Amino acid sequence: MIPSLTGAFEGFTAVEATVAVLLISVVAAVGMEFVVLRVARRYVATTDGEYDDIVIGSLRAPLVVTAALAGVYVLTQVPAVRASVVVDPGLLDDLFGRPSLSVVILVWAYAANAVVNRLVAAVNAEENRFDFAPVFSNVWSLAVLVGSVGSLLWLWGIEITPLLGAAGVAGIAVGFAAKDTVANFFGGIALYFDDTYKIGDYIVLDDGTAGTVIKVGVRSTTLLTRDEVMVTVPNAALNAAKVTNESAPQRRRRVRVPIGVAYGTDVDAFEALAIDVALAEPLVLDSPKPRARLRSFGDSALQYELLCWVKGPTRRRRAQHEINRALYKGLSDAGIEIPYPKRDVTIGGGRDLDVARPDAPRPATADGPVSDGEDAD
Repeated sequence: MIPSLTGAFEGFTAVEATVAVLLISVVAAVGMEFVVLRVARRYVATTDGEYDDIVIGSLRAPLVVTAALAGVYVLTQVPAVRASVVVDPGLLDDLFGRPSLSVVILVWAYAANAVVNRLVAAVNAEENRFDFAPVFSNVWSLAVLVGSVGSLLWLWGIEITPLLGAAGVAGIAVGFAAKDTVANFFGGIALYFDDTYKIGDYIVLDDGTAGTVIKVGVRSTTLLTRDEVMVTVPNAALNAAKVTNESAPQRRRRVRVPIGVAYGTDVDAFEALAIDVALAEPLVLDSPKPRARLRSFGDSALQYELLCWVKGPTRRRRAQHEINRALYKGLSDAGIEIPYPKRDVTIGGGRDLDVARPDAPRPATADGPVSDGEDAD
């Protein structure tokens, strides 16, 4: 492509080629700024989303810089210009050609990193999604850094094969030295792609730790417990543990309230009373409707379970407390007995018992008293 561009200036003098290339570069930069980008801004202003605004805003600088510096590089490749300069053509490339392309590469690398990070942050903020910005953004930034460094080394003619070998050895050493950090990093990526949880979800681990996810980082995930204590769990441990997400696939959760009533109770009246108590509680959802289920025949009670739903897992304990209070008051007012274990203890009268003492005299026999140490005939 570059030879075809430089061939277009054949027959031009050095001054004419310089003026033509610089004029074309200035016109391209101005046209990019005031025509192309302005039309693009007017178009994206009519759309509802903000993603296109982010893309246009992030690409403004690299497009204008590319239009300006591409002319400088093309100018260094024009035969008339290379032949008329007093310096060596190789030095001309080192002073103007390669530096201009290097700036273009760096500007585009910065723009590519910025636009992706801003898009990720916008998606996460809008959809309340898993906070994958710390993970995905770092992976993308690392990829952009490696790509830009490799492009710059290729542009300046630096052999990268020895560097790749050294990087491989260094990577093995770093992998052994920071295996926990690497495991946590890839554990975070696996958690994101598995869609295990997101910010705001209430999760329970297999060791009993439970809390709301408030932060998902590259190394660890932070939970806020009901006692308002922050617990930091490594991503590698989360990836290997059994995680119960009580906020998915929907946030509503069932509340189970066990209760026993005495045998002989009118079960129809009791079930109606229990359902009315649940419906009267503001924390309980109207749909699905509360239900009362007879689970078993206990030793001294009919074992019931009142089932109802609340909006989120963190409301279950409060709802269970309020329902228990209301049930106790309602059953007391209705005269329905809540049985409990009873024990009857009977204390009988005592009687005097003759207890032989060691120092008491022995009873006499027909032959007379028996003394200690003597055998009776």
